[in-house]
Amino acid sequence: MDMKEAMEQRHSVRVYSDKPIEPEIVGKLKEVIDDCNREGGLHFQLITDEPKAFSGFMAHYGKFSGVKNYVALVGKRGDDLQEKAGYYGEKVVLAAQTLGLNTCWVAMTYKKVKTAFSTEKDEKLCCVIALGYGATQGSGHKIKSVAEVSSAENPPAWFIEGVRAALLAPTAMNQQKFRFILNGDTVRAETASGFYSKIDL
Repeated sequence: MDMKEAMEQRHSVRVYSDKPIEPEIVGKLKEVIDDCNREGGLHFQLITDEPKAFSGFMAHYGKFSGVKNYVALVGKRGDDLQEKAGYYGEKVVLAAQTLGLNTCWVAMTYKKVKTAFSTEKDEKLCCVIALGYGATQGSGHKIKSVAEVSSAENPPAWFIEGVRAALLAPTAMNQQKFRFILNGDTVRAETASGFYSKIDL
Protein backbone atom coordinates (compact mmCIF):
# COMPACT_ATOMS: atom_id res chain seq x y z
CA MET A 1 0.00 0.00 0.00
CA ASP A 2 1.43 3.39 -0.96
CA MET A 3 0.64 6.70 0.75
CA LYS A 4 -2.09 7.65 -1.72
CA GLU A 5 -3.87 4.34 -1.09
CA ALA A 6 -3.39 4.82 2.66
CA MET A 7 -5.07 8.25 2.47
CA GLU A 8 -8.04 6.76 0.61
CA GLN A 9 -8.43 3.74 2.89
CA ARG A 10 -7.85 5.48 6.24
CA HIS A 11 -11.03 6.03 8.25
CA SER A 12 -11.38 6.83 11.94
CA VAL A 13 -11.96 3.68 14.02
CA ARG A 14 -13.14 3.76 17.64
CA VAL A 15 -13.66 0.06 18.41
CA TYR A 16 -10.66 -2.30 18.48
CA SER A 17 -10.10 -6.04 18.75
CA ASP A 18 -7.96 -7.70 21.43
CA LYS A 19 -5.31 -8.66 18.87
CA PRO A 20 -1.93 -7.34 20.09
CA ILE A 21 0.30 -5.40 17.72
CA GLU A 22 3.17 -7.64 16.62
CA PRO A 23 6.69 -6.63 17.80
CA GLU A 24 7.82 -6.17 14.19
CA ILE A 25 4.99 -3.68 13.54
CA VAL A 26 5.72 -1.90 16.84
CA GLY A 27 9.35 -1.58 15.76
CA LYS A 28 8.42 -0.08 12.40
CA LEU A 29 6.02 2.39 14.04
CA LYS A 30 8.72 3.45 16.49
CA GLU A 31 11.07 4.12 13.57
CA VAL A 32 8.45 6.42 11.98
CA ILE A 33 7.88 8.19 15.31
CA ASP A 34 11.63 8.60 15.86
CA ASP A 35 11.95 10.16 12.40
CA CYS A 36 9.07 12.57 13.15
CA ASN A 37 10.63 13.53 16.47
CA ARG A 38 14.01 14.24 14.87
CA GLU A 39 12.62 16.16 11.95
CA GLY A 40 10.00 18.13 13.88
CA GLY A 41 11.78 18.59 17.21
CA LEU A 42 8.94 16.71 18.93
CA HIS A 43 8.58 14.12 21.70
CA PHE A 44 5.92 11.72 20.34
CA GLN A 45 5.69 8.46 22.30
CA LEU A 46 4.14 5.09 21.41
CA ILE A 47 2.28 3.48 24.31
CA THR A 48 1.27 -0.18 23.97
CA ASP A 49 -0.88 -2.49 26.09
CA GLU A 50 -2.14 0.35 28.31
CA PRO A 51 -5.97 0.28 28.66
CA LYS A 52 -6.42 2.88 31.44
CA ALA A 53 -6.48 5.96 29.17
CA PHE A 54 -9.62 4.66 27.45
CA SER A 55 -11.37 2.98 30.37
CA GLY A 56 -13.26 5.92 31.90
CA PHE A 57 -16.47 7.81 31.29
CA MET A 58 -15.00 10.13 28.66
CA ALA A 59 -13.89 7.21 26.50
CA HIS A 60 -17.33 5.65 26.85
CA TYR A 61 -18.87 9.01 25.89
CA GLY A 62 -16.60 9.09 22.84
CA LYS A 63 -17.75 5.55 21.91
CA PHE A 64 -14.25 4.08 22.23
CA SER A 65 -13.82 0.42 23.06
CA GLY A 66 -10.85 -1.93 23.24
CA VAL A 67 -8.20 0.80 22.94
CA LYS A 68 -4.93 -0.36 24.50
CA ASN A 69 -2.43 1.32 22.20
CA TYR A 70 -1.95 4.97 21.36
CA VAL A 71 0.57 7.62 20.41
CA ALA A 72 0.98 10.57 22.78
CA LEU A 73 1.61 13.71 20.70
CA VAL A 74 3.98 15.65 22.94
CA GLY A 75 6.13 18.63 22.01
CA LYS A 76 7.62 21.89 23.21
CA ARG A 77 5.09 24.60 24.00
CA GLY A 78 4.89 27.24 21.30
CA ASP A 79 2.69 28.85 18.67
CA ASP A 80 3.55 26.18 16.12
CA LEU A 81 3.10 23.09 18.32
CA GLN A 82 -0.46 22.23 17.30
CA GLU A 83 0.26 22.58 13.59
CA LYS A 84 3.42 20.44 13.91
CA ALA A 85 1.54 17.84 15.96
CA GLY A 86 -1.12 17.66 13.25
CA TYR A 87 1.37 17.38 10.40
CA TYR A 88 3.64 14.77 11.96
CA GLY A 89 0.78 12.98 13.70
CA GLU A 90 -0.86 12.35 10.34
CA LYS A 91 2.45 10.96 9.07
CA VAL A 92 2.22 8.41 11.89
CA VAL A 93 -1.44 7.70 11.05
CA LEU A 94 -0.70 7.02 7.38
CA ALA A 95 2.31 4.86 8.24
CA ALA A 96 0.10 2.85 10.63
CA GLN A 97 -2.45 2.39 7.83
CA THR A 98 0.24 0.99 5.50
CA LEU A 99 1.17 -1.47 8.28
CA GLY A 100 -2.41 -2.80 8.48
CA LEU A 101 -3.45 -0.87 11.59
CA ASN A 102 -6.41 1.41 12.21
CA THR A 103 -6.33 4.77 13.99
CA CYS A 104 -8.37 7.61 15.40
CA TRP A 105 -7.33 11.10 16.49
CA VAL A 106 -8.54 11.77 20.04
CA ALA A 107 -8.58 15.27 21.54
CA MET A 108 -10.63 15.07 24.73
CA THR A 109 -12.33 11.71 25.27
CA TYR A 110 -9.45 9.97 27.04
CA LYS A 111 -7.79 10.08 30.46
CA LYS A 112 -4.18 11.23 30.88
CA VAL A 113 -2.21 8.39 32.45
CA LYS A 114 0.91 10.23 33.60
CA THR A 115 2.90 7.05 34.16
CA ALA A 116 2.36 5.99 30.52
CA PHE A 117 4.28 8.85 28.88
CA SER A 118 6.59 11.67 29.90
CA THR A 119 6.60 15.43 29.39
CA GLU A 120 9.45 17.80 30.17
CA LYS A 121 8.82 21.16 31.88
CA ASP A 122 8.54 23.03 28.61
CA GLU A 123 6.44 20.34 26.88
CA LYS A 124 2.74 19.74 26.43
CA LEU A 125 0.52 16.83 25.41
CA CYS A 126 -1.63 18.02 22.48
CA CYS A 127 -3.77 14.94 21.96
CA VAL A 128 -3.38 11.22 21.28
CA ILE A 129 -3.88 8.85 18.37
CA ALA A 130 -5.61 5.58 19.23
CA LEU A 131 -4.35 2.66 17.18
CA GLY A 132 -4.58 -1.09 16.80
CA TYR A 133 -6.57 -3.62 14.83
CA GLY A 134 -10.06 -2.24 14.35
CA ALA A 135 -13.22 -4.27 14.77
CA THR A 136 -14.08 -2.69 11.39
CA GLN A 137 -12.18 -0.62 8.84
CA GLY A 138 -14.36 2.42 9.62
CA SER A 139 -16.37 4.38 7.09
CA GLY A 140 -15.85 7.52 5.05
CA HIS A 141 -16.91 10.94 6.25
CA LYS A 142 -18.76 13.66 4.38
CA ILE A 143 -16.28 15.94 2.65
CA LYS A 144 -16.49 19.36 1.05
CA SER A 145 -15.79 20.00 -2.61
CA VAL A 146 -12.42 21.24 -3.89
CA ALA A 147 -14.04 24.58 -4.77
CA GLU A 148 -15.33 25.05 -1.21
CA VAL A 149 -11.85 24.90 0.33
CA SER A 150 -9.67 26.47 -2.34
CA SER A 151 -9.11 29.61 -4.35
CA ALA A 152 -7.41 29.34 -7.74
CA GLU A 153 -7.89 30.53 -11.31
CA ASN A 154 -7.68 27.64 -13.77
CA PRO A 155 -6.11 25.34 -11.15
CA PRO A 156 -3.62 22.78 -12.51
CA ALA A 157 -4.15 19.05 -11.93
CA TRP A 158 -1.45 18.86 -9.23
CA PHE A 159 -3.22 21.52 -7.17
CA ILE A 160 -6.61 19.81 -7.45
CA GLU A 161 -5.07 16.45 -6.53
CA GLY A 162 -3.40 18.01 -3.48
CA VAL A 163 -6.62 19.59 -2.25
CA ARG A 164 -8.49 16.32 -2.75
CA ALA A 165 -5.84 14.56 -0.66
CA ALA A 166 -6.29 17.13 2.12
CA LEU A 167 -10.05 16.59 2.05
CA LEU A 168 -9.49 12.91 2.89
CA ALA A 169 -7.67 13.84 6.10
CA PRO A 170 -9.41 13.72 9.49
CA THR A 171 -10.47 16.98 11.12
CA ALA A 172 -12.12 17.66 14.47
CA MET A 173 -15.87 17.15 14.15
CA ASN A 174 -15.31 16.96 10.36
CA GLN A 175 -15.08 20.77 10.25
CA GLN A 176 -12.64 21.00 7.31
CA LYS A 177 -12.03 24.69 8.03
CA PHE A 178 -8.77 24.78 6.08
CA ARG A 179 -8.33 26.66 2.81
CA PHE A 180 -5.73 26.55 0.02
CA ILE A 181 -4.92 29.63 -2.07
CA LEU A 182 -2.95 29.27 -5.30
CA ASN A 183 -0.91 32.27 -6.46
CA GLY A 184 1.23 31.42 -9.48
CA ASP A 185 3.02 28.24 -8.46
CA THR A 186 2.85 29.01 -4.75
CA VAL A 187 0.21 27.50 -2.45
CA ARG A 188 -0.73 29.08 0.87
CA ALA A 189 -2.68 27.10 3.45
CA GLU A 190 -4.76 28.82 6.11
CA THR A 191 -7.51 27.97 8.56
CA ALA A 192 -10.49 29.68 10.13
CA SER A 193 -10.67 29.63 13.92
CA GLY A 194 -12.36 26.58 15.35
CA PHE A 195 -12.07 23.55 17.59
CA TYR A 196 -8.50 22.19 17.11
CA SER A 197 -8.32 23.91 13.73
CA LYS A 198 -4.52 24.38 13.93
CA ILE A 199 -4.02 20.63 14.35
CA ASP A 200 -6.41 20.08 11.42
CA LEU A 201 -4.40 22.48 9.26
